[in-house]
Amino acid sequence: MLNQNHKKNRTRSVTMLVSLSLLFIIALTGCGSSPDSTSSKARAAENGESAGTTETASEKAEKVKLNIADISSNPVLRVAANQGIFEKHGIEAKLVTFATPAEGINSLFIKQADIAWGADFPILNAVSKGEYAIIASTGNSTDLSAKQWKLYVRNEIERPEDLAGKNLSFLRGTFISYLWDEYLSEYGLEPENVKFIGQGGFDEAYIALKKGEVDAVWVTGAAMVDKFEALVGAHQLTDMSQTKVRIGSQIIAPESLIADKPDVVANFLDALDESSRFVKENPEKVADILYKEVKQPKEATLKDLSVINWNVEFTDSALDSLSRQKQYMVENGIIQQDFELRDKIKLDPLRTVFPDCVTAAP
Repeated sequence: MLNQNHKKNRTRSVTMLVSLSLLFIIALTGCGSSPDSTSSKARAAENGESAGTTETASEKAEKVKLNIADISSNPVLRVAANQGIFEKHGIEAKLVTFATPAEGINSLFIKQADIAWGADFPILNAVSKGEYAIIASTGNSTDLSAKQWKLYVRNEIERPEDLAGKNLSFLRGTFISYLWDEYLSEYGLEPENVKFIGQGGFDEAYIALKKGEVDAVWVTGAAMVDKFEALVGAHQLTDMSQTKVRIGSQIIAPESLIADKPDVVANFLDALDESSRFVKENPEKVADILYKEVKQPKEATLKDLSVINWNVEFTDSALDSLSRQKQYMVENGIIQQDFELRDKIKLDPLRTVFPDCVTAAP
């Protein structure tokens, strides 16, 4: 269990526009693009149905405007916008860029975004507080992707037990507090043995580690890892693959949008799948796009693409991940009012375009 100050910091933080610069080291081979699972449009074409007529009508119809929360380093949404994939699916998309996925999720509350994505932790916080629901999963963390989460510590820390009495960085509103709990308990340390310092993003954590204001930081993303790797006076102690923690990523939308415009939500998911296939098949072009639009070094993008995996789906693994995280959050007072998880998962739009990709029935 976390100490009371830490609990208060985390609970208070989820209502603020903060948190996590997470790449989500999540996959780029959409379930809908697999040989055995094609979209409804593709199946219609195979069966000789009038898919072409539908697409032509869609192209002529007025585009539906959607504000989509994103982070600068995520390739899938950026490629979908850059390559006209959203437009092809009848969506006039505006990417609203935030420092972290959790900050983007929080922007739903003030109507700054219509759709957002992120880890189980901030997603569950959002659905517990308002009329929002999960419309799909983007995949669960694998051992390989978990390895991309690195723990950087000051040089005097040579083993986990040396973290006792130290200042540990956690990014507000994110799963990192959960990761710390699991990691510390594995080595016989209690949260009361350390001091948690809440921060809003990796850049802030980097400066704090450099100045000695914190002693340990979890970080991910090739560009950010390179930055921490070059930091004098710090070194990598471990990575998340050495823990039992694995995280899921979900897509969230207002329940009103799901109910009033299910076809728009379905088209959005269809576009994401097409974009994820483009990303997988064109890594060099994707690296060029991210460099031109957000100045991310091409080498960093290519490193990330080798482990990023985005599956537009909803599986038993996604449901299990959400269930475990929700239990932890309720037990630790992060979610103050418990709720029925199945009521916050709306999969009809996903079933419309990728029925074979829904293998869990919450």
